[in-house]
Amino acid sequence: MIYLDSSATSFLKPPQVAEAVFKSFSTIGNAGRGAHAPTLNASRLIYDTRDKLAALFGSPDPSRIVFACNATEALNIAIHGAVHTGEHVITTACEHNSVLRPLYLKEEAGTELTIIPADEKGRIRYDLLNASLKPNTAAIVLTHASNLTGNVTDMAFVSDFAKKHGLLLIVDASQTAGSIPINVMDMGIDILCFTGHKGLFGPQGTGGLYLREGLTLPPFKSGGSGVHSFDRHHPADMPTALEAGTLNGHGIAGLNAGLDYIQSIGVKNIHNKEISLARRFLAGITDIPDLKIYGDMDAPLRAPIVSLNIGDMSSASVSDILWEDYEICVRAGAHCAPLMHKTFGTEKQGAVRFSFSCFNTEDEIDRAVQALHEISE
Repeated sequence: MIYLDSSATSFLKPPQVAEAVFKSFSTIGNAGRGAHAPTLNASRLIYDTRDKLAALFGSPDPSRIVFACNATEALNIAIHGAVHTGEHVITTACEHNSVLRPLYLKEEAGTELTIIPADEKGRIRYDLLNASLKPNTAAIVLTHASNLTGNVTDMAFVSDFAKKHGLLLIVDASQTAGSIPINVMDMGIDILCFTGHKGLFGPQGTGGLYLREGLTLPPFKSGGSGVHSFDRHHPADMPTALEAGTLNGHGIAGLNAGLDYIQSIGVKNIHNKEISLARRFLAGITDIPDLKIYGDMDAPLRAPIVSLNIGDMSSASVSDILWEDYEICVRAGAHCAPLMHKTFGTEKQGAVRFSFSCFNTEDEIDRAVQALHEISE
């Protein structure tokens, strides 16, 4: 089997991730719910993972890292907590439904919403940002990299724009955390939302957000916290304020091991390997007749994603053939990115997405290239 669907989840993981999860079943209890060894082990593990995430994202304070089930939950915490009725929010056509749907709910409740379009290569129309401003504009919410095109947002431009106009900057890093360097302080990011099961190599059911110092959000949920049990309201101290209930300790154990692997290799080295494979793939398929590739393939910084179609073939058919005849895993369809597909006019056809991991090999890439040539013929 050749797995080229890492944008969906990192099926290919360092072996120590599974080992850490297995070990956690015999070592950790419920963090913050006692003083015996298993619960203390869990508390230390969670703090250590929080500390490693803070270091990875350039946060000076680990308490500003909040664990969630995934990036979707993190984005809901951020959007429902930071965006208010009567305010105006800017987002883009490049967004995943994890951004769009919470914003649509806010819009239905009285928040104004402007969606900046993308051009023919799926690039954000930065030139339209100024015209989108209103007196009540409060935030800009956008992806760090599109999960369909791999286009990376010009964070320096967006950060300067947000700072100049006093806007909150909320960033979805689902496709970049662990694969492209991120420093929340240098990038001026107020809230960074991430998932654990993609570029961070952790198990599914892990993720979280970074919240800038001085910024508070109301609890997305409330309940058990292990502290202040007699208070009517959930504790306000970070990170407990946004972490009601038992955390996914076993998943966090695997995430911790994934972070260790990333630290040992280096994010830049991981990115260079993945982009090298993506470029090898692109070079091998450019002569396929009627090939359509979506995104800015010449950009100096990209996520390791290539989405394409062959003529009028449905993306589902191409994907099925790749699996049934070649045992190659890819993703077909709309990729939860409806506005991107409307931009490209592929609402009915969808697209075939290849997404690469540092664990893929050049031989696997060459076999995928050959498979596409044969399908085209």
